[in-house]
Amino acid sequence: MRLPFSALLGLSLTGLFLFIAIFARWIAPYPIDLAVGGVWEGPSAKYWLGTDTIGRDILSRLIYGGQVTIFVALASSILAFSLGSFLGFLAAVKGGLVDQLLSRMVDLVMAIPSLIVALVMLSVLPLNLTVLILVIGVLDSTRVFRLSRAVAVDIAVMDYVEAAKLRGEGQSWVIFREILPNALSPLVAEFGLRFIFAVLFISTLSFLGLGIQPPLTDWGGMVKENKDGLIYGKAAALMPAAAIAALAISVNLVADWVLTRTSSLKGGRGG
Repeated sequence: MRLPFSALLGLSLTGLFLFIAIFARWIAPYPIDLAVGGVWEGPSAKYWLGTDTIGRDILSRLIYGGQVTIFVALASSILAFSLGSFLGFLAAVKGGLVDQLLSRMVDLVMAIPSLIVALVMLSVLPLNLTVLILVIGVLDSTRVFRLSRAVAVDIAVMDYVEAAKLRGEGQSWVIFREILPNALSPLVAEFGLRFIFAVLFISTLSFLGLGIQPPLTDWGGMVKENKDGLIYGKAAALMPAAAIAALAISVNLVADWVLTRTSSLKGGRGG
């Protein structure tokens, strides 16, 4: 199978980001919070991207920030899809009162902007990674619920699902063995979008001061920390924003390729 250039580029960049995030401790030249030089030193052989407003190595913080950003976004996305897709499939299979209750609860949560809900919740809850993952995951699960329910409603009326019910299969079998495999294509594409949304959401919260807390950092927090560097003409201050953009593009390229690939395979089998 020959990969298209866009898929190869997306897989390469995504793999690079994951590799750096996993081995950040061994790749980063300096500790995350250690002041190693002067304020706003320019790029050099010692500091490849220079130093920040208190003399910390920007490259090291960029690497560690990527580790935290990717970990929190991935964990919250997995939580969102586990919760949202299960409840969406359950609503589609059950129908009736269960469907109405779950759908109206989701509509109520989605009626309020997610950022406002997150800011209110994080202002009264302890600010740590676990709470951040739970808040983002639960809020994001409402979008996944809507998609998974819409897909599952169409699949639930198919002949093979009706046949499984007539055989006496339980709801768990119907959800995980009949509906889930046939709903993977749109869910995989949506996972890429939700993951990037989580990255942007975390970055926004950190920029506002309610996301990742020191001594840890993420790319959104680095944007806030280094924004004054633009006054001094330090282009390295834009590196966290560039990293967010590169990650978003690479993940979406992979998601688009997976969606195209799975759709073409289904089309081939249908023919």
